[in-house]
Amino acid sequence: MSVRPQPHDTALLDAYSEAVVSAVDVVSPAVARVEAGRGGGSGVVFAPDGFILTNSHVVRGAAKTTVHLPDGRSRRADVVGDDPDTDLAVLRAVLPAGEAMPWATLGDSRMLRPGQIAIAIGNPFGFSHSVTTGVVSALGRSLRAQSGRLMDDIIQTDAALNPGNSGGPLVTTGGHVIGINTATIQPAQGLCFAIASNTVRFVASRLVRDGRIRRSYIGVAGQNVPVPRAVARANQLAVSSGVLVTSVEPNSPASCAGLRDGDVVLALADAPVTAIDDLHRLLTEDRIDAPARVVVLRRGQRRQLTIVPAESRRPA
Repeated sequence: MSVRPQPHDTALLDAYSEAVVSAVDVVSPAVARVEAGRGGGSGVVFAPDGFILTNSHVVRGAAKTTVHLPDGRSRRADVVGDDPDTDLAVLRAVLPAGEAMPWATLGDSRMLRPGQIAIAIGNPFGFSHSVTTGVVSALGRSLRAQSGRLMDDIIQTDAALNPGNSGGPLVTTGGHVIGINTATIQPAQGLCFAIASNTVRFVASRLVRDGRIRRSYIGVAGQNVPVPRAVARANQLAVSSGVLVTSVEPNSPASCAGLRDGDVVLALADAPVTAIDDLHRLLTEDRIDAPARVVVLRRGQRRQLTIVPAESRRPA
């Protein structure tokens, strides 16, 4: 015996459908299929003069990139900037004079709440402009980029993502892009991740301005180690771990500051360093050429040095 939907249930379903359809109508014209050599993915136009957001891993190393829009247009695109550490890249479509592209608006990811409807638009397995829906499962997750660096402020969603969705937008029912889809965990189901729009906005602006994200470095290789309780107590340290320096680059900021192999870094610029990821987070653009205190343990004794981080010139 079948059960008919009650009138109020039907109204709710209609409202849900209308919200999703409305958001897709707003954003999907700006969602591009990205062809990048042997692979590809998705992207979203965020400015009418052809600037497109996608994932770094979609376009990295590609000699030629082409974008395809739902209206049938295909355009060559140049990589304006690429940041593997946040898995973001900005392309710019090569447009004839006077031509514009439909574009989508970046929303404020700080306003998101778990349980909020999330809509993913992309090109999974080459099925162009596919739509999946789910909810925002969690906020503020951390995820390891392919570069090895930890990405923060990641949105977890159960909107289904598959290969080819990478670089496409995660959208609210209001038609605002609140994330760039980046990864899934296989073989788990319903564990999908997007880079939050506020991170995207910052990174995109720097990539358009500089072609890259400027970061500082100090020139050490290290590994996470525990700090014995007795040593912490003896040195009045409120830490339980730090970063053991395993090598110091010659003529690097660390070398000039007097850091040595075997030192354990505990703090930089008055911020605790409990793991290598803490160092990555602290070595930002504003640390370049800015003297900072670094606290280390050397042979069980607390020492304080002054270090001047330099701009990283290493290839990403």
